Amino acid sequence: MQRVALGAVARAGLWPPARLFRAAPRALAADKEALMRLRRKTGLSFVHCRQALLRFEGDLGQAEAWLNEQAQKEGWSKATKLQGRRTKEGLIGLLREGNVAVMVEVNCETDFVARNAKFQQLVQQVVLGTMFHCRGTAEQLTSYTKHFLKPDELSQLQTGPSGGLLRDQMALAIGKLGENMTLRRAAWVAVPEDCYIASYVHGSLPASAPPAAAVAMGKYGALVACRPAEPCPKASLRDVGRKLAQHVVGMAPLSVGSPEDEPGGETETRMLAQTFLLDPGMTLGQYLQPWGLAVLDFVRFECGEETEQPPAE
Repeated sequence: MQRVALGAVARAGLWPPARLFRAAPRALAADKEALMRLRRKTGLSFVHCRQALLRFEGDLGQAEAWLNEQAQKEGWSKATKLQGRRTKEGLIGLLREGNVAVMVEVNCETDFVARNAKFQQLVQQVVLGTMFHCRGTAEQLTSYTKHFLKPDELSQLQTGPSGGLLRDQMALAIGKLGENMTLRRAAWVAVPEDCYIASYVHGSLPASAPPAAAVAMGKYGALVACRPAEPCPKASLRDVGRKLAQHVVGMAPLSVGSPEDEPGGETETRMLAQTFLLDPGMTLGQYLQPWGLAVLDFVRFECGEETEQPPAE
């Protein structure tokens, strides 16, 4: 009787045939997997991802491209509406590759967004775009060089050889995160083979985004160009260089000064005459003397600091 009743229900269209009932869980699992993959890749909501998959009949590639296009359009619209809102938070991003190093500042409205993976990915893209630009400019150097990039120059950089513009990546991030963001500044330093670039980032946040290359991120950053008097073991040079860059972050000098400068007081702004951050019993110049390390120049960024933009060089 039960088998007859089930057959009648099926014939009446009130119950799916057995083979369709068995296939449904597999189809549902496949749809759910595609939905999860698309959400991981775009960071957009389930509702938007489901809409895109339905629109393109499950084609992940087309769905992802369409979602990014819509997010970018929404980002430009939001960027216009949010323009003028203060962006005092954000991150400093730093990357050193051989005799070239870059440092950027990207700002947002809240520390909550600065900790978000999508914002950190944006910072990485800005760092890599700046490095790509720098590598195309700094070749066969015979002397030390330093350049600054202003916001409008930064926005026009590409993320890589075949990448989009940084301004479009920022619009995409604004569309996804809903906060005002700004590409505030960037600096790049390049030195000849007999020199070294020391670097340090302080106040780093837990990385939410997978690290790209060796991009370091934090609230403060410093690059210091220096020249050893004679060949120095790389491990020793890295250690001394890190301490030197730490000093720049902590003591915020305004100029390098001279090794002959007399030790200054607490308000001293000449780097070599300042009390060494890691050993108050000596000046930085006195610490460097046994190493035979000459400081050529430095760059220091503090996220959100009130300062005039340095002139492009």
